[in-house]
Amino acid sequence: MYGPVEDGGYKIPAIPYQQIDPKFYRQRVADPTGEPAGTVVVDTPNRFLYVVEPGGTAMRYGVGIGRDGFSWEGEGTIHWRQPWPRWKPPNEMVARQPELVKYSIENGGMAPGLKNPLGARALYIFQNGQDTLYRLHGNPEWRSIGKAVSSGCVRLMNQDVIDLYDRVPYHARIVVRQ
Repeated sequence: MYGPVEDGGYKIPAIPYQQIDPKFYRQRVADPTGEPAGTVVVDTPNRFLYVVEPGGTAMRYGVGIGRDGFSWEGEGTIHWRQPWPRWKPPNEMVARQPELVKYSIENGGMAPGLKNPLGARALYIFQNGQDTLYRLHGNPEWRSIGKAVSSGCVRLMNQDVIDLYDRVPYHARIVVRQ
């Protein structure tokens, strides 16, 4: 499940899963969310993402979340999905971290690849037809799973985000709970 993967011309390295708490491994569980099938639920306090399935189950993934002051909650839709996306940090992030200016929106972002912070896939969260600037995305930093370290987005291991991408259609409902 967390072995090396060839995808889109990239060789994603194996993840040393033995160094991750097993509760964060991708697994099918009894659905704890109460949401209808097809809904994506982010349980921020417990660091899990669920895709609710028919019949009372859900696929659960361990995630990394936004650090204090950088989290989002609410309901929205997965309005856009992208394999091997370009990373374009928002202007607010560039203002906090000027070294990112070379990847700014104005400069075209960071090319897709193994070092790109969005990883192998990105699913873009919209609310009321507007981009929230929050994403569900892969990440090369597998050590961040289970932690609150991001600038607000929900991080998954690249192997997990590839699996998630195949399960979540455009316009899926998403609920992010704090």
